[in-house]
Amino acid sequence: MAAASGTILSNMNYQYPKIAEAAELLKARAASLENKADILKAVELRALYGEIATLPVDERANFGKEINTLKAELEQLVAASQNEAEALPPIDITAPFDTNVAADKRPKLLPSEAGSIHPLMQELETVLDIFYRMGFTAIESRELDDEYHMFSSLNFPDGHPARDEFDTFMTVQQDHNGHPLIAPAHTSIMQNRMLRAHADNLAKGEPIAVVIPGRVFRNEDLDARHEHTFYQFEGLYVDKGVNAGNLLATFKTFLSEYYQQDIEIKSQPFYFPFTEPSFELALSCPFCQKKGCNICSQSGWIELLGMGMIHPNVLREGGVDPEVYTGFAWGCGLDRLVMMKYGIEDVRHFESARLDFLRQFV
Repeated sequence: MAAASGTILSNMNYQYPKIAEAAELLKARAASLENKADILKAVELRALYGEIATLPVDERANFGKEINTLKAELEQLVAASQNEAEALPPIDITAPFDTNVAADKRPKLLPSEAGSIHPLMQELETVLDIFYRMGFTAIESRELDDEYHMFSSLNFPDGHPARDEFDTFMTVQQDHNGHPLIAPAHTSIMQNRMLRAHADNLAKGEPIAVVIPGRVFRNEDLDARHEHTFYQFEGLYVDKGVNAGNLLATFKTFLSEYYQQDIEIKSQPFYFPFTEPSFELALSCPFCQKKGCNICSQSGWIELLGMGMIHPNVLREGGVDPEVYTGFAWGCGLDRLVMMKYGIEDVRHFESARLDFLRQFV
């Protein structure tokens, strides 16, 4: 890579395998260090100097010379990263720019090679891959929407508490009807759009099978289990003869594949305006196999998500005849799913930008 990347500067042909292995290891580690100068204190580098005394006398000079060459490379890497950091002024991350902005007018950013994929995005790829193999198509949700798709299309009656501005994040910007645009509280905003966009599937005798990931926003009291901003993935399946058993079987299959073990599930009645009947789903604790632990509060079960059969009014609003077709939907919090997989104790870690947390997933 180029020197400006702050990673590997060159690839020396080291004569001694121990030095060659240490060089590869140290350079790779330096790429993930916030303070690259720390690599000069690495125990592996000090250990190489300790090796000199164990070598035959006639090899010691060449071995020591190669160690010094490696150290010089690492020092050059540190210097390059420091120069790069000094060359990049602070930027306003809220300032808009796109491909239409001239290249010399765009803020200079660190290369992507110096970063890593966020753990939520890593796990989202795993989730989507499972559903791809189950025949679902993925469509990304929106981060700003109108009142119709947020409430009316989902069978929320006028005056429903969820429409209250104190329960939902609304903006000063308005839609064409003069209603404030809304930061979506759920990825269900896409249901009406998906029913209409994939109506041809039903006409051809094929199901509508879509999984919809996206970021959602809620007016929450923050604690270790609740965050105002988190990720969700919606599931939508419509066809002739679809029933609640299909829904539970689909999600049991997904959970067992995601956690790589046989997962038991149980449901209990609940209420959502957009599904009927509606359920809350709990899964057997993957950490204690229902024996009881701190993560499941000794119950052996963990409440996970809401789901149900799509309400006939929602199907009808989406242009689908509920007398002919039925379907199911769910909305699952990705953050909670990942927390349970890795035993993460606080959901706020995901949005904290704490490097000590993020580096565990590199």
